[in-house]
Amino acid sequence: MFQINEILKYNGVTYRILALLSTQVVWIRIDDNSSFPSLIDLEELRSAIDEGELTREKESFSQLLLQMPEDGSLLKLKRDENYQLIKPLVDSPEFFLPKVRAEIINQIIEKHGTTKQTLYRIARRYWQRGQIPNALLPDYKNSGARGIKRVAQNKKLGRPRKYMPGVGVNVDEFIERLFRVAIDKYLLTDKGYSFPYAHRKFKDIYETHFPNTPEEEMPTNWQMNHFYKREYKLVEKLKKRSSKIEFNKDIKPLSSTANMQVLGPGSRFEIDATIADIYLVSDSDRANIVGRPVVYIVKDVFSRMVAGFYVGFENPSYVAAMQALVSAMTNKVAYCKKYGFDIDEEIWPVVGLPDAILADRGELLGHQIESLENNFSVRIENTPPYRGDAKGIVERSFKTLQADFTPFAPGVVKGTKIKKRGDKDYRLDAKLSVRDFQEIVLASILFHNQYATLKKYDRDIDMPADLPLVPLHLWNWGIQHRTGRLRSANEDALRVSLLPRVKVSISELGISAFGIYFTSSEVIQEGWLHRSSSVSRPINLEAGYDPGSADNIYLFPKKNSVEYWTCKLAHRSREFLNCSFWDVWQVQDQQKKVMAQVGQVSDKKKREHERFIKSKIKSALSKAPDTSGLTNAEQIAAINDNKRKEKQQERQDSAYRPPVVDNKNTAQVIHLGEQTTEDFSYPNHIDELFNESE
Repeated sequence: MFQINEILKYNGVTYRILALLSTQVVWIRIDDNSSFPSLIDLEELRSAIDEGELTREKESFSQLLLQMPEDGSLLKLKRDENYQLIKPLVDSPEFFLPKVRAEIINQIIEKHGTTKQTLYRIARRYWQRGQIPNALLPDYKNSGARGIKRVAQNKKLGRPRKYMPGVGVNVDEFIERLFRVAIDKYLLTDKGYSFPYAHRKFKDIYETHFPNTPEEEMPTNWQMNHFYKREYKLVEKLKKRSSKIEFNKDIKPLSSTANMQVLGPGSRFEIDATIADIYLVSDSDRANIVGRPVVYIVKDVFSRMVAGFYVGFENPSYVAAMQALVSAMTNKVAYCKKYGFDIDEEIWPVVGLPDAILADRGELLGHQIESLENNFSVRIENTPPYRGDAKGIVERSFKTLQADFTPFAPGVVKGTKIKKRGDKDYRLDAKLSVRDFQEIVLASILFHNQYATLKKYDRDIDMPADLPLVPLHLWNWGIQHRTGRLRSANEDALRVSLLPRVKVSISELGISAFGIYFTSSEVIQEGWLHRSSSVSRPINLEAGYDPGSADNIYLFPKKNSVEYWTCKLAHRSREFLNCSFWDVWQVQDQQKKVMAQVGQVSDKKKREHERFIKSKIKSALSKAPDTSGLTNAEQIAAINDNKRKEKQQERQDSAYRPPVVDNKNTAQVIHLGEQTTEDFSYPNHIDELFNESE
């Protein structure tokens, strides 16, 4: 029930068990410097437990088990010497009996010449601290009162000054308060102020409280630094000397690794984008510098395999991220062949849907990506704001990728646009075309996947020692021995599902998206375009669109489904045939500007027109004759007669009277050729207008 060295608390007093007898327990009081081992009945202890008067306590000297003094050190010599001195006493099975204990003590005194007080003090420490040799280690760590403030006794503390004039001042509670004010305000901030600057600001505060104080009698930088080191802990300094974002991203200790959160290949993809550090030229005209491209990388966390990428000039957005994700989840053979790389599927085997995708909060946050979650069961994970370190696997890839070409390529960004005298603008050195750069990036990815050695990869316990730490080998091993999370999906359905979406409206004119109209055979068969009040058209439908082509949209007639209808551009919107949606938006923007300008002119002319009408009406009213002599019936009865007279006058005024022709000046018409029967009349489009075949 009880164990030797166990600590018990009985009636508020702490004891340590030294030995167990048949019906009794030998214990000693721990917190008494004059206590000796004593006996207590086991039955009394059991009763005390039942009554709640006895509790077990934690070991209070457990740190002694961890101390290992060096060989030859004073600590070890003192410990061993004291232990050998009391060894006959503590090894005796009857050490708890006063007479036996006294006899052994006398024998030790006769042999070693020590004192009774010393022996009892050493033995008591041995019993109270756990009956181990380390219990006899000297308490040198308590010497010197380290960390305790000294109190001045009417004189300056510390070493007298040798070079600096003056005596100095002792730091009291008021000065410490001023120290704390200056440190909290000027040092423990993320402004980057230095300690000497904070001390100078302290002097300003001190001088305000004590005017005309000589400089040499002010608290020194050393005194303030001593207070700072003593009162402020390292973690507190690091937190307050850096912003919350910087602390969490660059300073906070790492608690785990990325591999701890994945089960195997495809468990999690990370996606991120960067602007490449190089200027490129156009493929069509190498004289045109087109700027720095955007590079998206999709990477598998478990194997570090690059699953897909995008190189282009779309800003980091959902549209560009979509293209990178499509390349990551589909077969790479045809894509690589387009750039001149003939590979087999075994070289780049990443095909399918991952279990989760980790991205920034920008590109994959919102309703646009919901189709990937709802229809394909891909979990979308977003990092907290300003926490790029949360997806460090893909973040590190950009530095490695750019290191392949930056030492050699022309047009590489050199850190600043500020030129020294005689320097050439590095942007003018651009020589690589977009196609060239895409091929370089693809070649770097293929090399990384097949041959890059991951020296810092953290192995799991079940990975064999002879497994090469290369992405392709890790991927293949994970597929065979771990849970492969990649799932297959229809490639066309996946592409359409990842397209950005827009809400569309349906009317008799067609399906309207971004102000232009589309139609399809399925929509016509559903009767949604028929002109009848009985037609019921759906609302709140969405369509996917490819920003690079406005010729088609992909209508989703059912919610939470990847079923889609391909809708082509309607004749009404034929002006946008073979255009991209960026072209559409640009044209629409220009049209709105023109319409706004025309509207202003139209409004002005409309007001002039209304003023003209009002003036004519006013003039007509002023010229109206007095008809008070005629009744209403007489005026109405005269309408038909007045109308005939007006019609007769109109005929006379509009009759054509050809001018008189002088026959002397006429000439004979001579035909140059024979008459033809070919019909040159205006074509008739009736058949096309009312074609019922569609």
